[in-house]
Amino acid sequence: MTDTKTENEKQVGGVEGPTDVSRRGFLQGAGALAAATTVGAGSALVTPEAASAEVLGPLNRRSRQFSAYRVRQRAARVLVEPNIVEQPCSGDEDLYADRRASFFKTLPQNSLGEVDANAYQAFLDALESGNPADMDAVPLSPEADRRLANPLASYAYEMTGGDAHSSRIPAAPAFTSDFQAVEMAEVYWQALTRDIPFGEYGTDATVAAAVADLNAFSSSIGPTEGGNITAGTLFRGETPGDLIGPYLSQFLWLGFNYGPTPIEQRYFRPVNGDDFMLDVNEWLSIQRGAAPATPITFEGSPRFLHDGRGLGEWVHGDVSFQAYLNAALIMLGFGGSALSDRNPYKTSTNQGGFVTFGAAQIVDLVTKVAGVALKTAWYHKWLVHRRLRPEVFGARVEFQRNGTKDYGLGMELLNSDSVTRLVNANGNALLPMAFPEGSPTHPAYPAGHAAIAGACCTVLKAFFNESFVIPAPVEAANDGSVLNNWGGADLTLGNEINKLAANISLGRDIAGVHYRTDGIDGISSGEQVAIDMLRDYSIAYAENADGFELTRFDGQRILISGGEVTNL
Repeated sequence: MTDTKTENEKQVGGVEGPTDVSRRGFLQGAGALAAATTVGAGSALVTPEAASAEVLGPLNRRSRQFSAYRVRQRAARVLVEPNIVEQPCSGDEDLYADRRASFFKTLPQNSLGEVDANAYQAFLDALESGNPADMDAVPLSPEADRRLANPLASYAYEMTGGDAHSSRIPAAPAFTSDFQAVEMAEVYWQALTRDIPFGEYGTDATVAAAVADLNAFSSSIGPTEGGNITAGTLFRGETPGDLIGPYLSQFLWLGFNYGPTPIEQRYFRPVNGDDFMLDVNEWLSIQRGAAPATPITFEGSPRFLHDGRGLGEWVHGDVSFQAYLNAALIMLGFGGSALSDRNPYKTSTNQGGFVTFGAAQIVDLVTKVAGVALKTAWYHKWLVHRRLRPEVFGARVEFQRNGTKDYGLGMELLNSDSVTRLVNANGNALLPMAFPEGSPTHPAYPAGHAAIAGACCTVLKAFFNESFVIPAPVEAANDGSVLNNWGGADLTLGNEINKLAANISLGRDIAGVHYRTDGIDGISSGEQVAIDMLRDYSIAYAENADGFELTRFDGQRILISGGEVTNL
């Protein structure tokens, strides 16, 4: 598995890659461009060296052009800063000739769901070349109704913030590692507990069994209390705020106005036990790219989210930035006191923010950054990691368990209570999927939903006061029929924003299409590109703004000001 973008010097679409552009050459070229455009300018011209966003008052058209150019040049420094760190990967792709640990859904496969070697090599060659014709020549399975999900988007450039290839995340867990084993066990248990209301986790016997089984693994996963997973930490995110209050974020429950339309957050939920890909033939057909034979069966009326099945379906059909746009609208409804204390209009005597530092910009940036995040996720997915999805890992477990083929998986997972329960219930260890089509047709690591979550939530934390206490918080009844008042600990915007990121990211795990690290490391990748975007915007204002202050997901408080990031 190689990072083709950083390890190879090649042309993509006729443009030399960034490895061929020196910092000095870039700046000299920019200076030459600026000098050339000064020819014929009037005496009132502001030179490129003098122009910046700090120049006050109106400028003539040419001076404004130079001023805008200098702002963009200053913002682009992040692209040539000498901080390149090699992106690690697990090495699994090169380790296994049968590509057992790699993603290749829709490509030709044998009866074990192992990819045709020639087809996979054509796939790798196409990713290496970045040539659309090569990608179109990759053979798909004769059964395939679905296509690969936009691999060449991994080469797209981004015009805001840092480059999409600049984020760095850990290597995905190795296929036979102890941590991969406990990650798969967690996904198994998320499937086994989909229909249990979050509010009943403290008393449910299956949840108690999940807690005991996961604590028995040699590797620990997720947040703990006293070093152990509990019913109160099970399947939660990894910031301190994730453990405060109900499992679900307030932003998945509270109502808001979408323009003139009031929105109540009730959603249609699949019926209990509506799982898919439970036998090998159905599983193999889906891996080869065939359309599912059976659709989801929904309940007759919508309810508030209250369990894993409802959350899994929410992240099945959501628009990419939907949860975060909703959250922004909810927070804007709390009034000016919910805005960040660094908002220059929070203390203004006669002005209010709108185009800048107000509703128009907040909803613009919280939606805009979603596309930036997807580009960085696509870089990691297609050009670096190419990690197999949990639905395929479950088949590897089943084929080793039933003696068909030894994939080198440890007995900790094969002998776990999660596998035993699935075999007793379904006759095999395949992962029960919440979606009829299983996973999307792109690799697992990192999760696109999670990258978007990390990016959008970082923008939300930049514009809102993380310490603001949410008025009148709620919690859904265990059947989702009503919202009740939450009478526990105070719920702050910062904690509930972090929880929203985890809910959306790990909700995809609950559906069976991702592992925990896909979500947590995906959040990190999205946070990185959002910070780079905010660096750009921190130099773009006429207001006496003193930057964006926020708490990263790792707990570090930062200030983004003047194009720089400072730890506080």
